[in-house]
Amino acid sequence: MAAIRNLPVDGQRLWDDLMRLAEITDPDMPYTRRSFSPRFLEGRSWLAKRFQDAGLKVSIDPAGNLIGRLTGSDANAKTIVIGSHSDTVPSGGRFDGAAGVIAALEIVRAMRESGFKPAHSIEVIDFLAEEPSEYGLSCVGSRGLSGKLSDEMKSYNNAGGERLDQAIARVGGNAAVLDGPMRDDIAAFFELHIEQGIVLEQSGMDIGIVSGIAGITRLEIVFSGSADHAGTTPMHLRRDASVAAAEVISAIAREARRIAARGEGHFVATTGVIEVSPNAANVVPREVRMIVDARSENRQTMEAFVRFVDASTLQIAQEARVERTRFVRLSDTMPVACDERLRALLNESAQTLGFATMPLASGAGHDAAFMAQLAPAAMVFIPCKDGKSHTPEEWAEPEAIAAGAAVILAAVQRFDADGRS
Repeated sequence: MAAIRNLPVDGQRLWDDLMRLAEITDPDMPYTRRSFSPRFLEGRSWLAKRFQDAGLKVSIDPAGNLIGRLTGSDANAKTIVIGSHSDTVPSGGRFDGAAGVIAALEIVRAMRESGFKPAHSIEVIDFLAEEPSEYGLSCVGSRGLSGKLSDEMKSYNNAGGERLDQAIARVGGNAAVLDGPMRDDIAAFFELHIEQGIVLEQSGMDIGIVSGIAGITRLEIVFSGSADHAGTTPMHLRRDASVAAAEVISAIAREARRIAARGEGHFVATTGVIEVSPNAANVVPREVRMIVDARSENRQTMEAFVRFVDASTLQIAQEARVERTRFVRLSDTMPVACDERLRALLNESAQTLGFATMPLASGAGHDAAFMAQLAPAAMVFIPCKDGKSHTPEEWAEPEAIAAGAAVILAAVQRFDADGRS
């Protein structure tokens, strides 16, 4: 990897800012800046000052996104947006989201200091609440910007009874005017993010050019049997809901491995919630509730998988002498392909800078998935140690972050010079 000092961005300044933002955390739960919280607003205030210091015009849009804008020389050209998010999960890391925001800021600073005057206006955006919020919703800011924040979502409450639309107003937004896509002036969107996986690290690659963002489908399944005495009920007379659940977990894992082995793009499935009732050592389980999380780049693959789970759970329930009393999609998002032209620009830029690249799908959700509904969008992944994320141990090397920022800077300059917006 090229040394941090040889890149067209100030890697040390980028790193110092990232570490300073990380210090703005709940002290007993590093690194925590939950969206809408006082700590989050403290981080935002610090970011706004850094945006201003870089010569950017700072504002908060109706969706609650923090924006720093550098006006371009061509009033007829659309806007290039670069950004990510500064909120975290509880006891999260210093890099997830934050690296993308600080890298975007550094890209604009590098432009100004080098004398580069873009024709397009450039915006740095810190999207509101990309991580799951206490209102039961993620990607709040990018949903709002892209017209995907419904009235029902705006009415979601947190544990204290505050509505999401009230919370958006509290951080400077105005959810009342969010009715359809907010912007038609965006030419392209770029986002830097740690991979949150081990592929780049294990392959020795510097940069991942994201091919697409997987769609996520979550299924809730409930099996109902009979709660009987574990010591006196003969095995052949039991209606044990946990037996059906165990069979389903194994069947889902086998099918997911089979699908992934076909090599038709990213596919994973996880049974991450298993609730057994009455959950006692000496009682045959009466009911089991399960939630399956499946992620795929290919919508047809996802639909086939859901049909498989539907048919399998019915058959397994019959064989286990229990009933499948619930089978619903709790949530369902479409996969999003990253723009081919922007991917090519990123790849060319990386190779010019001497970085090794590879195409890589994202199994995690990102603001880029919603921005892609407004404009061409692309992402750069950088390696993170052991693939860890959403944990205090999350780590990315300073050189890797600077490299990702340099690649996006070069791609933005190429896009700006091309003039097709």
